[in-house]
Amino acid sequence: MSNYDGIDRDEVKAMSQESRRDLNADVITGEPGSHPIGTGIGGVGGAAAGAAIGSVAGPLGTLIGGAIGAIVGGGAGHAAAEAIDPTREEAYWRAEYANADYYKADYEFDRDLHPAYAVGYANRARYPVGARFEDHETDLRRSWDEVKGDSRLAWEDARLASRDAWNRVS
Repeated sequence: MSNYDGIDRDEVKAMSQESRRDLNADVITGEPGSHPIGTGIGGVGGAAAGAAIGSVAGPLGTLIGGAIGAIVGGGAGHAAAEAIDPTREEAYWRAEYANADYYKADYEFDRDLHPAYAVGYANRARYPVGARFEDHETDLRRSWDEVKGDSRLAWEDARLASRDAWNRVS
């Protein structure tokens, strides 16, 4: 049931294409008031603004700031399912990384692993629901090369942590 002027979602789906356009009905759900172009433009603008703000903290800040900016810019209602909380994700992985199969005692969380986890969780919102890590690994590896900083991990090692973080926020 839609709350848009008391119109039921099924009623919207039964309307002519012209009438649905007048309501800005979502093409998939039939929900009136959809603004996919505005959401997309807001997402891109928000990503740019977030990345610029995050740049103060270096490449990793740019990555995380861009992801958050895309979510906020896209509109909270449309992106709620995609939202990540980087503070919560960092705390989770800080507590859990020592339990991972790829854990090595000589790796430091902040220096080596946090950037790898961030590549996974911060980039996840850029791709459609249901997207697989492996299908976008080339882009994620490029992101790793941009944000790894002083990490001693090669992509072959970092990808395991990135994939775990990607899967956790999926």
